[in-house]
Amino acid sequence: MTLDIHLRHAFPDFRLDVDMVLPGGLTCLFGRSGSGKTSIVNAVAGLLRPDDARVVLDGMVLNDLPPHLRGVGYVFQDARLFPHMTVAENLTYAARIRRRKVEGQARVVELLGIGGLLSRRPGTLSGGEKQRVAIGRALLATPRLLLMDEPLAALDEARKAEILPYIEALRDETGLPILYVSHALPEVARLATTIAVIEAGRVAAIGPAAEILSDPVTAQHLGLRDAGAVLTAWIASHEEDGLTRLETAAGPLWLPHVAGAPGRAVRVRIAAQDVILSRVRPVGLSALNILPGTVVALHEGHGPGVLVRMSLGSEFLLARLTRRSAQALGLAPGVAVHAVLKSVAVAQADIGAASPVAR
Repeated sequence: MTLDIHLRHAFPDFRLDVDMVLPGGLTCLFGRSGSGKTSIVNAVAGLLRPDDARVVLDGMVLNDLPPHLRGVGYVFQDARLFPHMTVAENLTYAARIRRRKVEGQARVVELLGIGGLLSRRPGTLSGGEKQRVAIGRALLATPRLLLMDEPLAALDEARKAEILPYIEALRDETGLPILYVSHALPEVARLATTIAVIEAGRVAAIGPAAEILSDPVTAQHLGLRDAGAVLTAWIASHEEDGLTRLETAAGPLWLPHVAGAPGRAVRVRIAAQDVILSRVRPVGLSALNILPGTVVALHEGHGPGVLVRMSLGSEFLLARLTRRSAQALGLAPGVAVHAVLKSVAVAQADIGAASPVAR
């Protein structure tokens, strides 16, 4: 699947000028509020008619079609369920108004874990439950492309943690291409297979999620405070002391219990500010995780900080240091280092299922 998006549109306060070709999987449009992310998905959906547009999904030109003929499902920030209908009636609404047979309902209900909600009305549901129903309604419209505009923004952290695994399952099990809008980097790092960074109506960076997140140059667009890379790991064992041993390209990683059976692939986001570097393998530390790597690049910001990109076998990690520390260590491309990480530094929300696209 490829989605070609070429848009030009003048708003009162900025100009949208976007050219990008997106692969399958889950593509996150990441950027600050007002950067143009929602305008892009609205143009793809046909809710915005740009001054100039060409939107092509797998060879099918969408921009000349009305919204209801584009084969696009849309999940908004608020669920927008019909309050007078049951969950079951909300799910089948699109099929009923089009006089079509409902197909795949059992699979969607199982995938989203909403079997126990079918007879209830939206007013009795939690925020996370409403969003799962909204996703189900969009899926049962049999779309060729799913648009999701900040679907977790209105939820508290507990509800986000509840719904994230369902979005991962949607990404991995349906094969449906997803265009996902967010300005929350931890959420993007967990879900995205591709990231497009949008700034002031333009594409500032685009590429596979692991590459974009581990690029110190791109980090200034993502936000230094949240900068961090993702590693793919496999659950090796669950230890008696409550820790889980993961295997990475650079060696073992011990974290507080990670759900899943041995052999399950996961992606782990490691914040750059939580990584300490040493030129020699340290001893006598409380930190359990010491991963050998090689410095690939250093990027100096306007302040006293430096972002260091290092390779760990086939993957990359970021560390955020002061310029003074980098100079004291003699860091430069090609220098061997050890990355030190406390087990408790990685939050459960930063561990998710590894997408088959990303493996």
